[in-house]
Amino acid sequence: MRNRKGFTLLELLVVLVILSLLAALVVPNIIGRSEEAKIKTTKVQLKEIKRALEMYRLDNGNYPTTEQGLKALVEKPKIPPEPKKWKQYMESLPKDPWGNDYIYIYPSEKHPFELKSKGPDGELGTDDDISVWDK
Repeated sequence: MRNRKGFTLLELLVVLVILSLLAALVVPNIIGRSEEAKIKTTKVQLKEIKRALEMYRLDNGNYPTTEQGLKALVEKPKIPPEPKKWKQYMESLPKDPWGNDYIYIYPSEKHPFELKSKGPDGELGTDDDISVWDK
């Protein structure tokens, strides 16, 4: 009897077909998760900024104005009204996972302030915007 020292072409083809089928099932799930992960990261960052804004309000009696912006959480504003008991509320301001600055507006019509990301398309006012007030 002869010893076999390799694979036949048929065996290699069967392995390739099996790997292709597995890839066809797994790859779409992994690709779809990337965007989902970015959205979840955005929501976590928005909550973190919201907590810092709440601390700012508790210390100073009001939220930073739109003109002062979120930068007021990192360095003391020089634009009136200057906060009475300011301290650094965040080390730095994050950008959303798509590389855009977060949008902050105070006062806001519906909520104490508006805090949102432009979302995946990078355009404000579209259906994919992500607000801190979204559930």
